[in-house]
Amino acid sequence: MGKVKRLYRGEKMSRLEVEAGGDIGDLKIGDSVAVNGVCLTVTAITGKVFQAEISEETLSRSTLGQLRPGDAVNLEKALRPIDFMGGHMVLGHVDAVGIVRERVERPGACVVGIEVPRDLVKYIVEKGSICVDGVSLTVNQCKDSVFYVNIIPHTAAVTTLGSKHTGDRVNVETDIIGKYIEKLIEKKGGIDERFLAEHGYL
Repeated sequence: MGKVKRLYRGEKMSRLEVEAGGDIGDLKIGDSVAVNGVCLTVTAITGKVFQAEISEETLSRSTLGQLRPGDAVNLEKALRPIDFMGGHMVLGHVDAVGIVRERVERPGACVVGIEVPRDLVKYIVEKGSICVDGVSLTVNQCKDSVFYVNIIPHTAAVTTLGSKHTGDRVNVETDIIGKYIEKLIEKKGGIDERFLAEHGYL
């Protein structure tokens, strides 16, 4: 995690300053860093503090505009081709802001229910992947426009998800694979039902 130092709001472009909680010695100007799941470009570095510019489009689709000095944020540097991939492919392109609707403490985990806009529901499936504030998670269950995830103690300790409460807003990025499949089907005019039947899907 890192800590917000300042957020400068401009008419067309804003600037965020974040103090990293870990080692950023290999970070360079122009590199990408995900802040609460939002991919930003580093524009300046001073010691353990980096700056990134935020467009109005990004502010409108994410929770970054509500950040205040001292707020904790999740940080992740860009994946390199040689790195071990411990989650699913996350682009840092937030789809929408979700709202925490439920939080239930259970032995060994915390179950959190997050409501998303209805147009995102079709991309969220049980046992599929979802990204919440930059954290790759597995969907346990979907009910209407609310999906449920387990937050294990380690995740709660090293990310901001451990301190989220009912009513809090979070950045949500759905799995990109579903979007590409939808686009391909639309371009093809839908999937032929005979094809589905022949291959055992109907």
